[in-house]
Amino acid sequence: MFRKIARLFVIKTRWEAYMIIYALALGAIERGSVYLTRFPGFGGKLLFLACTGSVFMAGAKILDCLKYEKAERDGEAAQTVQTAPLPEDRREAA
Repeated sequence: MFRKIARLFVIKTRWEAYMIIYALALGAIERGSVYLTRFPGFGGKLLFLACTGSVFMAGAKILDCLKYEKAERDGEAAQTVQTAPLPEDRREAA
């Protein structure tokens, strides 16, 4: 039961990653607009840019991690195929 719940918090596909990045962006824009009203002028604009910039960095990291994990899974699958024992028929022929 805990595994099923824990699986909900794992990003498995790029589509899930894009949805999470979108949610992060919405929160960052909301926080940035608060900064613009609370700190008018250049300081508020800098804080707004910092909020949105953090989403770009987090999104890039999430997408890179997905690529890395997919390459790792593909590498393990290829390694498993290469090291699998041959059936009895093929050992005699090889």
